[in-house]
Amino acid sequence: MSKNQRTLKRKATFHTKFFFRKYPALPYIFKWFCISLMMGSLVGTASAGFLQSLEWATNFRENNIWLIAFLPAAGFLVGVLYYYFGKEVESGNNLLIDTIHEPKKTIPFKMAPFVYLGTMVTHFFGGSAGREGTALQMAGAIADQFSKPFKLDKNERKILIISAIAAGFGSVFGTPLAGAVFGLEVFLIGRIRYNAIFPAFASAILADWATHLWNVKHTHYHIDFIPKLEFLPVIYSILAGIAFGACAATFSKMIHWGSSIFKFNIKYPPLRPVIGGIIISIAVFTMGTTRYIGLGIPTIVESFQTQLPLYDFALKMIFTIITLSAGFKGGEVTPLFFIGATLGSALSLFIPLPSGLLAGMGFVAVFAGATNTPLACMLMGIELFGVESGIYIAIACIISYLFSGNNSIYTKQKIGEAKNKRFEYLNDKSFSDL
Repeated sequence: MSKNQRTLKRKATFHTKFFFRKYPALPYIFKWFCISLMMGSLVGTASAGFLQSLEWATNFRENNIWLIAFLPAAGFLVGVLYYYFGKEVESGNNLLIDTIHEPKKTIPFKMAPFVYLGTMVTHFFGGSAGREGTALQMAGAIADQFSKPFKLDKNERKILIISAIAAGFGSVFGTPLAGAVFGLEVFLIGRIRYNAIFPAFASAILADWATHLWNVKHTHYHIDFIPKLEFLPVIYSILAGIAFGACAATFSKMIHWGSSIFKFNIKYPPLRPVIGGIIISIAVFTMGTTRYIGLGIPTIVESFQTQLPLYDFALKMIFTIITLSAGFKGGEVTPLFFIGATLGSALSLFIPLPSGLLAGMGFVAVFAGATNTPLACMLMGIELFGVESGIYIAIACIISYLFSGNNSIYTKQKIGEAKNKRFEYLNDKSFSDL
C-alpha cells in the first residue's frame, strides 16, 4: 500500500469515526432497521398465511357443523402433541414475557408450527379462542432465531422479543401503532422500555405492511354516531369503564381458576381438552347455535349495529374459559373483543350512550383491563374506530385498567409501577407470585 493510499485510508477512518460521533444513533438505527425489516417481512407473511387459513377453517366449520362432534378427539391429539413433544413451549405467551424479563436459551422454533397447528385445530373443530396468542408466539419463535446470527446480547434479545410481539400483534389485527405500544407495555405494568421504541414501531409497521402486500383484509368497524363531549357523556363513559374493568377482572380470575380446576382434577394433560371438548360440543348442539365459538367476528360487527342482549357476553366468556382452560390453543384477545363489544352494546339498555360507541369502548376497554395495556388499547381504538371517538375510548380504557385491579390473563406479567398506593408493595412481582 502506497503512502497516499495509507493517508486516504486514515482520513476515511477519521471521517467515519467523526461522523458516527456526531450522529451516534445511526449505527443503532441501521442495525435494528435491518433486523426489523427481516423480522417484519417474515412475521407479516406468517400472519397473512395464518389469517387466510383461519378464515378458511372458520368457513368450512360453519358449513359442516358436524365437525364440532370431533372436538374432543382433536383436543386429545393436540394435548398429546404438546405433552410429548412441546412441553418447553407450552406456556406460550408467558414464555415470551419470561424471556423479556430474563433471557435464557433461544425460544425453540417449533413453537411456531405447534401453536399454528393447535390453533387451527381449535377453530376447525369449534373451540372458542382467538388469534393473538398464535400470532405472538409465531413471531417470537421466528424472531429469536436471529439472536445468534446477529450475536445479540442479553439486553438486545429483550428488545428483539418486544419487537416480535409488536410485529405479531400489529400484523394480525391491522393496528401497527397499537401493536408497537402493546409490545412495549405488556411485559411490565406501569413502565416502558424506551430503548426498544424504534425497533418495536419499525417491526410492527413493516409486519403490517407485509401482511397487506399479501392482500389480506382486516375487519372494519364503524361507529355511526359519537355525541358531543359534555359532562354527562363523560360520566356515562366512566360508569361504562367501571363495568368493563369488572368484566376484565372476572375473566382473568375465571380463566386461571378454570385452568387450576382442570389441572387438579385431570392429572393426565392430554385428557383435559377431551373433557373440555365434550362440554363445548354438547353445549353447541344443545343450544343449536355456533354464535359463541370460534372468533365470533360476525357478532362483534353486529354489536356495532344493534343493541344485543346481556347474555351474549356472558356465554362467550364461559365458552372461552372452558376452551382455553382445558388446554386448547389460540388466544384470549379476540374473545375479549367479543365480550367487551357485546357487553358495551347491552349496556346501552342502562347507559344513555349510542350502542355503537359503547360497543367500541367495550371492545378495547375489556382488553385493556385484562392485559393492563391501556395505552395500546387507546391507540387501537383510534386506529379501528377513528380519532373522533378517541376521548371516549381513552376514558373507558383508563377506568377499566384502574378498576380491573391486580389481575391479568398473563401470569408472567410483572408490576413495575403499581396502579395506586394500595398496591405499591407488589412492585416487580409477577402475577404468578400473587
